[in-house]
Amino acid sequence: MRPLWTRIPLWRLAGLVVAAVLLVHVLARGDQQQSREVRVHDLPAEALVTLEHIQRGGPYPYDRDNTTFGNYEQLLPEAPRGHYREYTVATPGVRHRGTRRIVVGCERQRPAMQPAGLLRLAHCRDGGVFYYTADHYRSFRRIVE
Repeated sequence: MRPLWTRIPLWRLAGLVVAAVLLVHVLARGDQQQSREVRVHDLPAEALVTLEHIQRGGPYPYDRDNTTFGNYEQLLPEAPRGHYREYTVATPGVRHRGTRRIVVGCERQRPAMQPAGLLRLAHCRDGGVFYYTADHYRSFRRIVE
């Protein structure tokens, strides 16, 4: 009697392999998305500069800063369009925007309703939720104090 794997059609065997690889990828990605955080003092120095720009409301050094982040990758919690804004974190030695960003989710309200801080925006009802990505939106880490 021939071994089982020789009796399975090649296309079906290939399908099983692809399904197994996709399952491993999905499971690994799920682990990666779980509440990963980064403390403010563990961010690169350039990110602290970006946080200060955000807190002041500008001016921003890059034209694309303070523009809507679409969350097309769907790695951040689902929210209405315009909820997320993106800001560039400068990368030393790179002549373009690089891959590092801070993305801020904000439930907007009338300005100056609550005190501001480095990770708290006065114009956001929830104070704002800050995320850092060093790999151009492939992964995000929530910034905490």
